[in-house]
Amino acid sequence: MAGFRINTNITALGALRSLNKSQGSLEKSIERLSSGLRINRAKDDTAGMAISQRMRAEIGGLQQASRNASQSVNLIQTAEGGLNEIHSLLTRMRDLAVEAASDNVRNVDRAGIDLEFNQLRNEISRIATSTEYNSTKLINGSFTGNSVSFGSSNTSQTLTANGVQKITLSGTSAGTYTVSDASSSDGAISLSDGTTTQTVTFTTAPASGQTSRVNFSAMGVELTLNDAYDDGDLDGATFEVVAGSGGELQIGADNASDNQLTFSIGDSSASGLSLEGDSLANISNARSAIDTIDAAIDLVSDERGTLGALQNRLEFTISNLDNISQNIQAAESTIRDADFAAETAAFTRAQILVQSGTAMLAQANSVSSNVLSLLG
Repeated sequence: MAGFRINTNITALGALRSLNKSQGSLEKSIERLSSGLRINRAKDDTAGMAISQRMRAEIGGLQQASRNASQSVNLIQTAEGGLNEIHSLLTRMRDLAVEAASDNVRNVDRAGIDLEFNQLRNEISRIATSTEYNSTKLINGSFTGNSVSFGSSNTSQTLTANGVQKITLSGTSAGTYTVSDASSSDGAISLSDGTTTQTVTFTTAPASGQTSRVNFSAMGVELTLNDAYDDGDLDGATFEVVAGSGGELQIGADNASDNQLTFSIGDSSASGLSLEGDSLANISNARSAIDTIDAAIDLVSDERGTLGALQNRLEFTISNLDNISQNIQAAESTIRDADFAAETAAFTRAQILVQSGTAMLAQANSVSSNVLSLLG
């Protein structure tokens, strides 16, 4: 038979322990419901906290990369707008040259035509100098990404003579690059920047009239080889990547070559378009100017086409970045965000348990008072 003991109220201690546990659950539910987060501190889910923090960093980088790409589209549109005006000026200059190239125009009239021609040429240079984005000049030849400087190899042969038709850069760091192409049956070509070395297996040389691409993605370099290339020709060849003053875009969240984009905008000033020496002073000069202006129009057209293609590419880049960011945010949400339906149910349960626990603790504390009936 159990006795009455009043120094230690075991029933009350048990009720208090349960009440404290219920109170902790209630406080956690209140915190989650008020913050909207399932994980508010590392102790809530250590692994989940680490994963979600990495995801949040990735999301922030993707969102900033998307903004970078959007701003780059604005930059390109600014440059293309300047080139559009230069196109209009060139068209008018060509009309003047055609007019001045005919003997039905007197010399005094030709002098007036030449005066307008010179003014239009000066305006081309002015537009090229004044077209800028965020104080960066765009179409005067100063906006260039990192570029390749073709030098001679240790075999006194240039890269171009040994079958390298083009070197394409994408987020490539400035520095000296060395090709290892020792003649062997596997046709492996290696490229090194002094820190990183990547080897690409190249088993078949380009056939006559064909080209092949060898992509060193780790360094953002792609070699386009033509049929002049033979296995081993490029061993020891070097080329220099020279740092430019613009045209380096960060369009991804990570420090990797495929998250970066390099481009350049050519010089569309009068000198860059080879218009400086043109004159309409006589028929011969006017006819020569027609050819020069045609070449300038082609150059500006090519530049606008390149910028248009780049703008389209960046718009797809923005769409892709936004899509990736959205999906990672959804994944991060499942890890870190609170499920309000589940948390509301847990809150209601904890609230009832706290209320009933408080009532039972009061009952447990009153049980000891029953011993007083033994003293009566």
